[in-house]
Amino acid sequence: MILFKKTSDLTKYLKTIHGKGISTGFVPTMGALHAGHLSLIENSKEKTSVTIASIFINPTQFNDPADFDKYPVTLEKDILALEKAGCDVLFLPSVQEIYPRGTADLPHFNLGYLETILEGKHRPGHFQGVCQVMSRLLEIVMPATLFLGRKDYQQCMVIRKLISLKEWKISLDIIPTLREPSGLAMSSRNMRLSEMDKEKASGVYNALQYLKDEIRPGDLTGYILKAAAMIKNAGFEKTDYVSIAERDSLQPVTHWNGEMVLVGLVAAYINGVRLIDNITLR
Repeated sequence: MILFKKTSDLTKYLKTIHGKGISTGFVPTMGALHAGHLSLIENSKEKTSVTIASIFINPTQFNDPADFDKYPVTLEKDILALEKAGCDVLFLPSVQEIYPRGTADLPHFNLGYLETILEGKHRPGHFQGVCQVMSRLLEIVMPATLFLGRKDYQQCMVIRKLISLKEWKISLDIIPTLREPSGLAMSSRNMRLSEMDKEKASGVYNALQYLKDEIRPGDLTGYILKAAAMIKNAGFEKTDYVSIAERDSLQPVTHWNGEMVLVGLVAAYINGVRLIDNITLR
């Protein structure tokens, strides 16, 4: 695995790769890697010729500074994991490399309603930060295919919107969420949970599974209230949202015709750690 810290060095290397017509896959991360991240590397290696990963904890997407300060850093372990997984290139930039003019006057992206609902509503400015870092990373790497995990479902939709706004010819491959045996979605934030908290945290998956198993055409309000109660009873101290939405638009659905494809989405706090998850319902 080749490690680059400077944008200019990576750009020079990739120019040679692209000039030969070699297909590239890109897996952007903020480190604290787990099996879910490595599944993205595996998919990229299967579908492209050169796999590039990045590790960069982006300060502009944390609307809560305390959350940024607490984000787990396991760089040496991450590098070893990427090498073992067969990653070809690792980009490890500094903040100055990503934001050479600083973070005070960054571009604004027209994301429409996507940044007014769910994560956008509860984390103001978060998706602007996501687009700011992804715009920069994709400009540098310009892969044939971008690999993202489904756990951050709304973020995947935001990045798809970014690619469309930029008119880039980049394919987006969304990989299914990997889960613990309990059903808990794998996440870097899980490192901040005790074993007892992890056991309780499976309540989110249980609530989503309830929606998937029990939902029927008609009024959906009762299902949402029951799922929220399940999450609270599991030990979560706060729930930002339990939502049922149309899969492709994320528009909330309160009355279902039995045909529209739905997705259930949850964001909730356990012991101060905010977890998100989602599942296709029908």
